[in-house]
Amino acid sequence: MQYLLERLNNLLHMEVRSFGLKYGLLPIQIEALTYLTRCNRYSDTPQAVTEYLGLTKGTVSQSLKVLEQKGFLRKQQDTQDKRIVHLAPTTMGRKLIEQSYPTKSFASARATTKSLPEGKLEEILRELLREMQYITNRKTFAACYTCRFIEPHQKKYLCGLTKKPLSEREIELICREHQFPS
Repeated sequence: MQYLLERLNNLLHMEVRSFGLKYGLLPIQIEALTYLTRCNRYSDTPQAVTEYLGLTKGTVSQSLKVLEQKGFLRKQQDTQDKRIVHLAPTTMGRKLIEQSYPTKSFASARATTKSLPEGKLEEILRELLREMQYITNRKTFAACYTCRFIEPHQKKYLCGLTKKPLSEREIELICREHQFPS
């Protein structure tokens, strides 16, 4: 099974590389921009991108610089803590990622795998990912709605860690502070 996952990953990576070349972008830049379109307000910093991608600070910094120069990303200083920089994909950056994910080939291939009920493959892969993250002691970087800190609060949600309210959309986003319930 490991070979299958490695090969799927390699094929998806080749698709990302091919797509990025059309825009003068490397796979790392597409991956960073993809992450930033899917993460929440606590996870949109250069440090979070570095942790998510598992790369060096310098590599990520250079990639973010290119994305900013090409107009796919903008930096914003935190309003409360001036030492923190938030990264936000521009409209152009969001449109680029919408065009690239999921790749057409992956979507077509998935459409032919009707032997598994809808959602079952995703459930299996999510559990495999969760176990790999646990075994390797890596941050989970998952959606808030699956986190142990999420608290329903008067038709909305509250992050039990930050004590701040979260909208319906925000609980779907990736958080670097995520922890699965025990």
